[in-house]
Amino acid sequence: MTEHSRYGDDVGVVTVTYFSEDTIERFLDTLEKATEREVKVVVADNASVEGALERVTAGRQNVQLLTIGENVGYGAAANRGVAELDERYGWVVVVNPDLEWEPGSLDALLEVAGRWPRGGAFGPLIHDLEGTVYPSARLLPSLGRGIGHAVFAKVWPGNPWTKQYRQESATPVERVAGWLSGSCQLFRREAFDSVGGFDTRYFMYFEDVDLGDRLAKAGWLNVYAPSSRVTHEGGHSTAQASKKMLAAHHASAYRYLADRHQGLAWKPVLAAVKLGLALRLKLETR
Repeated sequence: MTEHSRYGDDVGVVTVTYFSEDTIERFLDTLEKATEREVKVVVADNASVEGALERVTAGRQNVQLLTIGENVGYGAAANRGVAELDERYGWVVVVNPDLEWEPGSLDALLEVAGRWPRGGAFGPLIHDLEGTVYPSARLLPSLGRGIGHAVFAKVWPGNPWTKQYRQESATPVERVAGWLSGSCQLFRREAFDSVGGFDTRYFMYFEDVDLGDRLAKAGWLNVYAPSSRVTHEGGHSTAQASKKMLAAHHASAYRYLADRHQGLAWKPVLAAVKLGLALRLKLETR
């Protein structure tokens, strides 16, 4: 890690849209109250109703619409959005468009970042519309923990593997996590750059787990910052394609484990994992 970053101290916000016309306006409105700083927003659009995002972003001085023109996936679109920001922007938020900022929440995240010089990624407390806190700061899915969670999460929600993985029993406190939910993260851009951003082989799901793992391996910390709070509607873009999304989730889970367990000795274990995931997908989509 370098002592002097090549980046300035400005804040950029990148949000990836996929038919998100009915949430993006609220997202942009609440962002204005989330910080006293001037931020630049890049809306990286994978797909939308023609003209809808242009109407929402027109007249907003700080918002740039980046039309990608095809669905390249979440991580790839986020990387393209970050690449639009010049060197003044040393802090980058990558965030879902179906999220509402609480007043001062972005400033609260930046305040936490100031206390953790080795922090590479920072995640707020995320809750749903009912106020239920989402377990957004988790342990990395080891093979044992990952299989236990994958097999039993739906049929036995209180199983020990899921409980340990989700890390949700304790009162939310500022701490280091294995990975943070990709629905809202503040990155030190130097850290994001040092690992090449998101791995674009993950079309959707696990790109945040993978990034958290690679940041940690590069010597950065993933810091949970519950003093910052946001509301996530969740599942907005994915509701229309649930079977496809489940298949993508299982493919990404397998990729994550296969990447980290290479060599002949792991082949039979990974074959069993692949079979188990295929069976689970069949059960969940029948």
